[in-house]
Amino acid sequence: MITTSYEPKPINTRAFWLALLVNMVWINVSEVFRYFVFVMPMMRDALPTLENVAPMSWTIFLIWGVWDTILIFCVTGFIWIYLERFGCGLVSAIAGASFAWLGIFVILWLGLYNMNLTNLSVVGVALLLSWIELVVAALIVRRFGFNYR
Repeated sequence: MITTSYEPKPINTRAFWLALLVNMVWINVSEVFRYFVFVMPMMRDALPTLENVAPMSWTIFLIWGVWDTILIFCVTGFIWIYLERFGCGLVSAIAGASFAWLGIFVILWLGLYNMNLTNLSVVGVALLLSWIELVVAALIVRRFGFNYR
């Protein structure tokens, strides 16, 4: 039987919070851009018979703020742990981002498509842009958390 042990390293909290802060800016900008430029108009075109498709109000804006906050913590935390465990190389960063993307965005958009709440063109654009978003987020964690340039 093969046994492995992994000794967790003490986390550099300053580096983690810096990566989290930079990702907070990046992911919020990316989410707002993707939603207003692509997803909102495409969803309205895809579902013209439904009223209030992809609306925007203060209540919805606040809900998106909660979504972004959860997303930022989950993505930054998961990628941090992934890079600590599997190494800080570029391939590891892309793999960690891809796994986070599968667990968050692919499940979300697959569910929406399965319930007939969107179409494949929206799904394709949203998934591509969200994957790019998370790869950049992983590179931010790699740069600010592990000093890779």
